[in-house]
Amino acid sequence: MADTLALPQPIFDTLESLELDQAILPSYVLNDDADITRKFLLAYRGSPDTFNSYRREVDRFLQWVYLVANMPLTQLGREDLENYIRFCQKPPNAWIATKMVTRFIVEGGEKRPNSEWRPFVAKVSKEAHQDGKKPTVRRYRLSDQGVAAILRVLSTYFSFLELEKYVQSNPVKRIRQKTKFIRKKATQEPIRRLSELQWDYVIETAQLMAVDDVLHERTLFIMSALYGMYLRISELVDTPRWSPAMKHFYQDMDGNWWFRTVGKGNKERDITVSSDMLKALKRYRKSMGLSALPSPGDNLALIPKQKGTGGIGSTRHLREIVQSCFDSAVQRLNTDGMESDADNLQSATVHWIRHTGISDDVKKRPKEHVRDDAGHSSSAITDRYIDIEKRERHASAKKKKIRPIN
Repeated sequence: MADTLALPQPIFDTLESLELDQAILPSYVLNDDADITRKFLLAYRGSPDTFNSYRREVDRFLQWVYLVANMPLTQLGREDLENYIRFCQKPPNAWIATKMVTRFIVEGGEKRPNSEWRPFVAKVSKEAHQDGKKPTVRRYRLSDQGVAAILRVLSTYFSFLELEKYVQSNPVKRIRQKTKFIRKKATQEPIRRLSELQWDYVIETAQLMAVDDVLHERTLFIMSALYGMYLRISELVDTPRWSPAMKHFYQDMDGNWWFRTVGKGNKERDITVSSDMLKALKRYRKSMGLSALPSPGDNLALIPKQKGTGGIGSTRHLREIVQSCFDSAVQRLNTDGMESDADNLQSATVHWIRHTGISDDVKKRPKEHVRDDAGHSSSAITDRYIDIEKRERHASAKKKKIRPIN
């Protein structure tokens, strides 16, 4: 597609601005569409991650509606939605950025749209970035997971509009052959996790960092919690939905320790705290000059800011803390002559630690227990972490001959 389309401007800003109804709408946006979409997005105010992903998908969809399709939102049909998916798979170069930027900026005390913002962002893998490779517009690719996310969010969006009687039906539901956009796979994607050696280096590295600098006692506790309690990074940050505090570690009538959190889908759950995890908590609190274990009224933020009050409210900040530990572990692996393990660890993300904890535990704990601690909605999800069957399948084929001997 030729880059002749008008440059889009961001429509929706932060959750706070939507709550205060302070939208700065581009001239091409219809007020009624913006109002109903604002109402839709505010329904997800309790989950910042969900709000952000829904805002991204709906915002860029409306850009296409106004600047490409040039037709009312209320009249879109199945073919229009299919055309939109194809557009997302190959958007015009002028609609693609090579870095994440804020949607709006403040200049001279006034907020205005950021001219560098684009609906699509080209990225490179973490490993490629560390090798010095930069994202380019021409290398933009929309993954199958990206297509699935678009279909999922827009289906939810149109279902909301239908319930509000803003549209007559949900055009996404009428796309019968979604497989033409998403490739079917015979097997599940492998769980991305750390090997036993890699995790040993990572947690040992965190311990060494804590010995060198007491500030890294926080790093050590974060790594321990991500692995030992299968936490998602979002479950450690302070959000309007949930503010993790020391008091969320609590003891039941039998003397067992638990950790309470609110996770994906705004679901509250209690996680078992192992003896090792309890030791990690005691060490962490001792480093801050606190009593060994928290009381029921201990409102201190679980992961406090270094400056100011309250807990860290940015997942990006926590990812940077984890990445610093990964980077040091990679250096140690390379120094010890384990280049292959070091190269693989360079690709790791924070979420791999959760996967590693679940994968290691499902081998020795009842999967129902792991399921509930991990917050999985069904045992089928936990089953993906069990690789015994795959090992047996490979073992049975290992001695298969290409030229059988009589």
